[in-house]
Amino acid sequence: MTYTISQVAKLMNLPVSTLRYYDNQGLLPFITRKDSGVRLFHDSDISMLQLIECLKKTGMPIKEIRIFTEWVKEGDLSLEKRYQMFLERKIAVLKQIEELNDSLSVINHKCNYYKKAVEAGTENIHKSLVNNQEV
Repeated sequence: MTYTISQVAKLMNLPVSTLRYYDNQGLLPFITRKDSGVRLFHDSDISMLQLIECLKKTGMPIKEIRIFTEWVKEGDLSLEKRYQMFLERKIAVLKQIEELNDSLSVINHKCNYYKKAVEAGTENIHKSLVNNQEV
């Protein structure tokens, strides 16, 4: 099945300008065009877009995503490179999750702190529990 850029934008919840940018940056190497120059997206292009969005969410720069798409064009010759890239992404994402969990712990602590202070009408409730003043 083929899709227009507008259909893909709606489907992916992305601006048309983002799709054009991705194409211009070489991130969508298999897009075909009509004689008039209109981009035609296929299901495989949608899959690639989903992968691009996933990689972006992990913090991968466009430059590195471009390298990945170049490896995809190489086919089986680049399987090991792509595999290693995803192993590295996995490590980076696990680290991000750990950092976010640490942040969530602090936020949960502060939620409890301020909930008790609000219920008591004062932060002084915590001062009697701890010599160090919290902020």
